[in-house]
Amino acid sequence: MTIVVGYLPAKGGRASLELAALLARSGRREDIAVATVVPRHWSTPSLAKVDAEFAGWAHEQGEAALRQASAYLAERAPDVPATLHRVEGRSVSAALLRACEQLGGDLLVVGSSSDGRAGQVVVGSTSEPLLHSSGVPIAIAPRGYRAPKGSSVTRLTCAFSGTKESEDLLVATAQMSLRVGGQLRIATFGVRGRTMYPPEVGLHAEDLVLDQWREQVQSDQSEALARLRFHGMLPAGTTSAFAAGAGWSEAMDELDWIPGEVLVVGSSPVGALARVFLGSKAIKIVRYSPVPVVVVPAGLASARAESAEGESAGNRDVADDAAGEEPVQVHPVTPASNEAATGPVGPVTAS
Repeated sequence: MTIVVGYLPAKGGRASLELAALLARSGRREDIAVATVVPRHWSTPSLAKVDAEFAGWAHEQGEAALRQASAYLAERAPDVPATLHRVEGRSVSAALLRACEQLGGDLLVVGSSSDGRAGQVVVGSTSEPLLHSSGVPIAIAPRGYRAPKGSSVTRLTCAFSGTKESEDLLVATAQMSLRVGGQLRIATFGVRGRTMYPPEVGLHAEDLVLDQWREQVQSDQSEALARLRFHGMLPAGTTSAFAAGAGWSEAMDELDWIPGEVLVVGSSPVGALARVFLGSKAIKIVRYSPVPVVVVPAGLASARAESAEGESAGNRDVADDAAGEEPVQVHPVTPASNEAATGPVGPVTAS
């Protein structure tokens, strides 16, 4: 997997480097490609040579940003190999997507906007377009994010809603959990609506609705985990959780979050399935997350789930065929040369 990280000094650049390094050293060691975007110069030459001066200024800005990124990684993540790339573009988000495609990136990491509370994911002018147009998963670091030096992913929490798309997302997240060696948690988030019931209905009617929904969620979670277990993709120690609050912030705070944790959210199936498109609930979960978030396109999650389950079914068929075969009896032979006879050998079956 190739991790491309967008380093923008004024837009959470250090936080994006921290998250990229955390992901790169989780499981199999991955290289990261640091890309910084500089303004594209005018295509029409100027008699006053303003275009040349602008191009020179843009080049120096890009080189300075890459030197900063290189120095920061050398101090904070010397164990993570990184390459540096300068990308030209009038749109930062479009330039990062183009760089991700050219570099063969499987994941694009960006930071949060500086306009927001520290410790939360803040969707800004760069990440907002990416969350609605990217064909690869997008990882967003909370504002001011700083991972423990040398750390890796400890737990992946999958935002689960009980839909077919979220079931596919859970399969993809379970695969990721097995690859990085982190724990897996399946979590459902909900918001209580305003009490609209008349007095004769009772003040506890909303609690009754919430309890019924909780039971349904727990049933859906159990079925989803059984699906993972059936396909042999259930990581050891997997847990489930349900969190509800008067608002999304309160719902997110209902759960305990640990250092090195990452929240995985799926995109909406509306629109082009090959791209990320966040619905209203998903974008709120992202905005109130206290940990880094990875947003996976619905089409990609579906394809990975289908591939994983197909591979699992193929492995079961091979095992069933092997179990149904007659064991091969190997009889002792009389040695005809200096080779020693092995004597009787028991039944041989496929391992």
